[in-house]
Amino acid sequence: MKRIITMCAMLVALSMALPLSALAADAAVCYPTSVVQSEDGTQLKRIYDLTPEADPAGISRSDFERDGFRYTLVELLRQELPAYEEREHTESVTLQSDKKDMESVLALLPQEREFVTDDGLTGTLSLKLDTVRVEPSGYGKSTRQLTAARSYPNLAGQDTEFIPKSIEDNGHTLTLESIDWQTDNTADVDGYAIADRYTAVATYTGTTTSSYVKGYTVSADYTGTVSHIALDRVRYVAIFEGKRVAPVEIDLPVPDQEHTALGQFPWQYVLVPVGVIALVGAGIGVALGIKRRSETATPVETEEDAE
Repeated sequence: MKRIITMCAMLVALSMALPLSALAADAAVCYPTSVVQSEDGTQLKRIYDLTPEADPAGISRSDFERDGFRYTLVELLRQELPAYEEREHTESVTLQSDKKDMESVLALLPQEREFVTDDGLTGTLSLKLDTVRVEPSGYGKSTRQLTAARSYPNLAGQDTEFIPKSIEDNGHTLTLESIDWQTDNTADVDGYAIADRYTAVATYTGTTTSSYVKGYTVSADYTGTVSHIALDRVRYVAIFEGKRVAPVEIDLPVPDQEHTALGQFPWQYVLVPVGVIALVGAGIGVALGIKRRSETATPVETEEDAE
């Protein structure tokens, strides 16, 4: 009994596994996007639009029948279907310039430029003049020396007490660096010419710090149309030649009129269930008979035997 149950379980598992294997085998099957049949039925085309990565081995090449014709593959054509893409695009550019005047800036910006976008589209773009901007890119500091001279005439002596130690010159404070004394007048004293008037020429120095622009950043936009042609689909056309299938003629006996009504009755719907019930009953009877034989063959211990 256990063997029978085990065999039944194996048959059920096998029947469940068959559809799964069939699905795995059909995983690579290619299905047509359209089917075109000639009016006389002698030619049929199956059209497949696949991706470039798809394997055309999944296209069916087997013979088949349809509408009374048997079709056989005679040719499989391959055609690449490029996809054209076009759109408006704006590209921003940034560069450095030593000068900020527009003449120098425009010399760095051509009127048209070739560009390639990140996704591979190319095109010739034109400069938009209203988008040109010039901004300082950085500042630096410089220090330079300042010098100024002052004259102080008609001094009685070469005394620096009357010479200012600092002055203001164009908003900058300068300090006294040196003095050059010049004689303005001399007096005769005991036959000697002695200077009694002097002019002091004082030199003042200082420093000043100023900032300057190191350079300029120029930015501008280019606009125009970019386009791209890419292989997006591959079309396969399977051409089948059709030949009409001759119908098979079967001679059937003409039934008697008396048995016509009885012959038209669908006896298969009655006989099949009756046959199944009979087989089940026979199986149960055999099983019960085997059971009874096994019980009869088993020896029964009597009281006498026990003594």
